[in-house]
Amino acid sequence: MTTQTPPLVSLQDPKDVSIDVIEAELRSIWQSYSDNEDGIVATRATSFTFIVYEPEPTQHLLAALGFYTGPVDGIAGPRTVAAIKSAQKAYDMEITGKSNQEFIHKLQTEFEQAKANGQLNEEQKVAAGSYTPDLEGTGIADSIAASNPCRIITLCPTVGEDEGVKAQVSAYCPINKRSQNTLICCEYITLRGTAAALERVGGIISELTISGLPTFVWWKASPEPEYGLFKRLASQGDTLVVDSSTFSEPEGQLVQLGQMLEQNIPLADLNWARLSPWQELTAAAFDPPERRNAVLEIDRVTVDYEKGNPTQALMFLGWVASRLQWKPVSYEQEDGDYNIIRVKFLNNEQKTIEAELAGVPLADWGDVLGDLISIKLSSTNLQADCCTVLCSGTTGCMRMEASGGAQACRIEQVTSLADQKTDQLIQKQLQRWGADALYEESIDVTMGILKLAQNN
Repeated sequence: MTTQTPPLVSLQDPKDVSIDVIEAELRSIWQSYSDNEDGIVATRATSFTFIVYEPEPTQHLLAALGFYTGPVDGIAGPRTVAAIKSAQKAYDMEITGKSNQEFIHKLQTEFEQAKANGQLNEEQKVAAGSYTPDLEGTGIADSIAASNPCRIITLCPTVGEDEGVKAQVSAYCPINKRSQNTLICCEYITLRGTAAALERVGGIISELTISGLPTFVWWKASPEPEYGLFKRLASQGDTLVVDSSTFSEPEGQLVQLGQMLEQNIPLADLNWARLSPWQELTAAAFDPPERRNAVLEIDRVTVDYEKGNPTQALMFLGWVASRLQWKPVSYEQEDGDYNIIRVKFLNNEQKTIEAELAGVPLADWGDVLGDLISIKLSSTNLQADCCTVLCSGTTGCMRMEASGGAQACRIEQVTSLADQKTDQLIQKQLQRWGADALYEESIDVTMGILKLAQNN
């Protein structure tokens, strides 16, 4: 239950909004909360600033329908314009190369029909797998606001004509945050315009962050290191949050993350957090005293993941390699029904370790594209007590066990956790900031693997 929320107030359409106008409207909202018979006073955000970069769905839908192959970043370049024209021609619409709500609604309708009729090809399924309309809008923002009195600034890049930056402001005051005659409230500021227009008002966005409090930036799009607004937010925020499960070019964009970490940009990946149950079970398998030395016998690693996005598999392999001090020395890739990646490592004693990552095609993907299915750690030394199988379902366990051999494998089933969902992960991330040394070390090895791929 909440207090009545004032209506959204549109400001200065269609010019670029000014900081003075936004602040004046916020003051007006707080005055409206204080002018009441109950004597309730509303206090403003006191925990952090949360900036969300959330492109409209034009590029994502164009990719899912096979018209667009570029990054989903909200930046309308020549490829986006060409894709819009192709879609408009295909659907007998006026060919303008510009997006609007009518065009977006048409794409959404066509996407739902194609998905329901099973008409998406492999590439389109991959693009569709990272389209998450349930995460659009204010649902997550409201749940964050209910727990944290913060300022949420949502940046909505649009694909269309540059008509300036429009702003909307409102406040949300959960009753459960009431203290005597005081309501602790969250402020919403939404800025909407083309990517170029939002970059133009980058200074205003910086001024809107609350001085003296942490700033989190959630970049819900493909990273764009050369985009001015991305650079500004990445350098000014206390934590830049991404989700590699939605990357359109996973391998290249993982390398970009590694490069940003080398530049000391505080980075967090929600997809990394999804690996925690796999990491915990892997570590636990070698906790018993009699198995601690056996971990050094591992020289075979097999990872199965849902075909379409290998980021979880690559990051898990990078984590194992970083813990055991393996150095990647070769990379091979084989595309087909199963996307196979083979990586060879050398340990400190120059022993060879071979790893295979397999993208398994599944008829029914889960909520996150590229989730791990199963992992097997084993050794060519059949006397070594290191064989470990982790799996998320019976099918994965059976495949890992079917390889035979004299080793007796320890088998653990990974239970899917409710808090692996995006809305829960982002709320956990907002409780901490700063560097994650384990993540940085793992990504460093992962980047080394992918640099070998680039050199092939």
